[in-house]
Amino acid sequence: MKFLFTPFSIVAGLIAGMVGKKIFERLWSLVDDEEPPKPEHRELSWPKMVAALAVEGAIFSLVKGLTDHGARTSFAKATGTWPGEEAPERA
Repeated sequence: MKFLFTPFSIVAGLIAGMVGKKIFERLWSLVDDEEPPKPEHRELSWPKMVAALAVEGAIFSLVKGLTDHGARTSFAKATGTWPGEEAPERA
């Protein structure tokens, strides 16, 4: 069943990336009038770049995690098989 879920997961991941980017761009526009600094920019403010990367990473991780879990839930409802682990392993 994993091979059936893989294309579904790839599409969901691409959508999550686009949604996460849009959320970050909107949030950043509330904070600053300039575009967010990127590592390839020569002249930048280090604190601003660190903040932008941290916020962008947090948003992407949240959106990706929620999208992945939603995709797995939808896949399980459609096929009757959960594509992954049932619960976290104990330490």
